[in-house]
Amino acid sequence: MKIAEGAENTGNKALPRHPRRVYLHSLGGMNAKRKLFGTDGIRGVAGAFPLDPETTFAIGRALARHLARNGGNPRVVIGQDTRESSLSIADSLSAGLAAECVNVESAGVITTPGIAHLALCRSFDAGVVISASHNPWTDNGIKVFGPDGYKLPDEIEIDIEREIFAGIEQSSNGAAPPAQPPASTLPGSRELLSDYVEHLIAGVAPVRRGLKLVVDCAHGAASTVAPEVFTRWDKKLKVEFIYHGPNGQNINDHCGALYPETVARAVVERKADLGITFDGDADRALFAGADGKVVNGDAVLLLAARDMKAAGRLRNDLVVATTMSNMGLEAALKRSGIRMLRAPVGDKYVLEEMRKNGATLGGEQSGHIIFLDDATTGDGLLTALRVLHMVGRSGKSLAEMVADLRVFPQVIKNVRVREKLPLLEIPEVAQAICDAEHALDGRGRVVVRYSGTEALARVMVEAESERQMHRYADSIVAAIQHALGT
Repeated sequence: MKIAEGAENTGNKALPRHPRRVYLHSLGGMNAKRKLFGTDGIRGVAGAFPLDPETTFAIGRALARHLARNGGNPRVVIGQDTRESSLSIADSLSAGLAAECVNVESAGVITTPGIAHLALCRSFDAGVVISASHNPWTDNGIKVFGPDGYKLPDEIEIDIEREIFAGIEQSSNGAAPPAQPPASTLPGSRELLSDYVEHLIAGVAPVRRGLKLVVDCAHGAASTVAPEVFTRWDKKLKVEFIYHGPNGQNINDHCGALYPETVARAVVERKADLGITFDGDADRALFAGADGKVVNGDAVLLLAARDMKAAGRLRNDLVVATTMSNMGLEAALKRSGIRMLRAPVGDKYVLEEMRKNGATLGGEQSGHIIFLDDATTGDGLLTALRVLHMVGRSGKSLAEMVADLRVFPQVIKNVRVREKLPLLEIPEVAQAICDAEHALDGRGRVVVRYSGTEALARVMVEAESERQMHRYADSIVAAIQHALGT
């Protein structure tokens, strides 16, 4: 996340210099609101608070102390993406864990869902991923999974934050900091990586149809895992991998799930049947058909929901999407006798709604798809195999299978903000939103929210016409820029 000069980043807001002191003051001793953790872990600029060596070491110690409350000798598995900062952050955090007598095992470069799987199936007390997902290479992050393979609940993240800042406060008050062990540079375990690969290829039956694929690995974690998965899963697949040569600084650089048009062009140029593109940590996937059109998460949800319903696997005939999913998805699902619930944006919140309502399928337009019978989190590789299986078995093209998904014109615009004030408490922003909703009068939608991982406000508008869509989106964006723009 890029922030203003002279400030440091927490993943949720910009801070002035000496951010640790500011945070200790803002905590006020017992504040029940998360300060470091956002919707997807701790995220920020690599090397700056809270991803500087001192703080990441403190994060490791705090996590270890939390785990120690359950007794025994805690074990933690750690993995990372391909950013040049990931190894040093993993080393510092591992050293903090080791300082509290936690046994740490490294899976090396692996996807985020790979660590979730290992935490659950290898009986680790926690799994940690060093990744900032779709963010630029200059950013990084720390995601933590519990022994059940799920991301930590908010209350546990708050508890860990208290441990983090208690240690920092002791240091700032003159107490001698604990001796930091040397960096571990733990070798990645081939056995752990193979365990995850086996899990994927055993979970979805190959179709052996001889499809020709183009797969964009975003120079990220998929670069290590995807070639092995696809070549072992179905020998008849003809796969060309692109953007799979990470150098530490090219992750997500005009490739991957942020730029799905890249793989869409490659599919047309190479006369392929289908394209797949992952984000940096491969917990989401988007697709492109032979016609060069992007197939997003909404279309994948429709495809999967119908397939699962036909097989009797769509529990309660229910799909959980988000506030950003298109109205057209809801209409298409309804025609198939499937209900759709909306959760707040973030796969963590989709999962919460799924578990609360007994759903087996949920996801986001951005490509996070959760098959809860097979995984505890969104998994881009699992999604890719499931889509390939459905397409291969049908004998149809991907475009044909989702041709009846009629989407309302939709635009999503990002506005960089200097701070995150409640949007509806800003008169000119609230008025712009109210005017748009009144004019659309139920024939469209307006969703305005802050990103949980970046200093951005996101404005989404759906309308019956593109002219209306852009008019109201531009009006709301202008109001936010005037009130909060950097």
